[in-house]
Amino acid sequence: MANKSWVVLSLVLCVAVAVAVAVVSASDPGLQLIFVLGDSTADVGTNNFLPTSMVRADFPHNGIDFPSSKPTGRFSNGLNSADFLAQMLGLKRSPPPFLSLNAKSLRKKRFSGVNFASGGSGLLDITGKTSLTLMKFGTPVKTPVVAPSGNRQNVVSLTEQIQQFATVKRNLTAIKGGRRVTEKSLFFISTGSNDLFGYYHSNSSIPKEEFLSSLELAYENHLKSLIDLGARKFGIISVAPIGCCPSQRIHNTTGGCLEGLNELALAFHARLDALMLKLSSECKDIKYALGNAFEMTVNVIQNPFPFNFTQVEAACCGAGKLNAESFCIPSAKLCSNRNNYLFWDLFHPTQAASKLAAVTLFSGGTQFVTPINFAQLAKA
Repeated sequence: MANKSWVVLSLVLCVAVAVAVAVVSASDPGLQLIFVLGDSTADVGTNNFLPTSMVRADFPHNGIDFPSSKPTGRFSNGLNSADFLAQMLGLKRSPPPFLSLNAKSLRKKRFSGVNFASGGSGLLDITGKTSLTLMKFGTPVKTPVVAPSGNRQNVVSLTEQIQQFATVKRNLTAIKGGRRVTEKSLFFISTGSNDLFGYYHSNSSIPKEEFLSSLELAYENHLKSLIDLGARKFGIISVAPIGCCPSQRIHNTTGGCLEGLNELALAFHARLDALMLKLSSECKDIKYALGNAFEMTVNVIQNPFPFNFTQVEAACCGAGKLNAESFCIPSAKLCSNRNNYLFWDLFHPTQAASKLAAVTLFSGGTQFVTPINFAQLAKA
């Protein structure tokens, strides 16, 4: 029987998201911190604090399996992969969003870290901020999304998330008397799929290789910014076969995956693999683990039953064909067997899928996480 841990990366499936988790040495319990950067697969409420954002999930049926059935802003029926990774590192769940903090937050005895992740963000600053990149959220929806304008903020870009982390580090360093708070930190990053969605659905005239090169360069610049801030351990999650999301299957007359999108995801993984090898050779004290979300997801979709999934094509919460023609809103159709669904809504994994994703990232073998897994990275 296939190992159930194979499924884990599938849960980062369709909305790639940039996740960063920082864990400081257990020998210093006052600094056992987690920092999360990313998109909607890791967002635990960031976009709730953006009043004009159209990329949000702070309403039912989202959160139906969260304690007290509370919609928290997570794009999930319960916890997401950032929460489960945090649990594996000794916390109850992901730390709170950066935008929820106040001046006293960093001084709390039980301060556990910060979540910067913002649904809809990507590698490019423009992702999630224009009608083009909002296609991911608007294309399959009957009422298209209109891009924000003026001072209206739709998402917190990855660039801004890193700036927020710099602020937190600066304040923590001052509070801890100059102690280097990132010395043993572990950064998990999952991003890129939102950029690929936008490019694919725009029918852009930019050649594929040129666009992928721009994403690779953007990724490199983001990583170098984190390195300049003291980051040395990176857990990288590549893009899954996003053409197999319910929202994309409805564009295929056969109900199958959109192979053009999957080809982009495969090509992106190859570039990411090369980039991490390059950076680790240039900076000898860098350690990293690269999760192959594409390979894992394909294995799960092709052989779902060992993983307790009976539905890997349709969304649990939505409307229309494959339940993927609408977002998960209070009036949406809701499945009862949520633990048997791979997808919660037209893009995002269920809580069950997110848990399996975190397990494999943390302890998976080299077929899916190389050169080491995230647990080994934390100890490196």
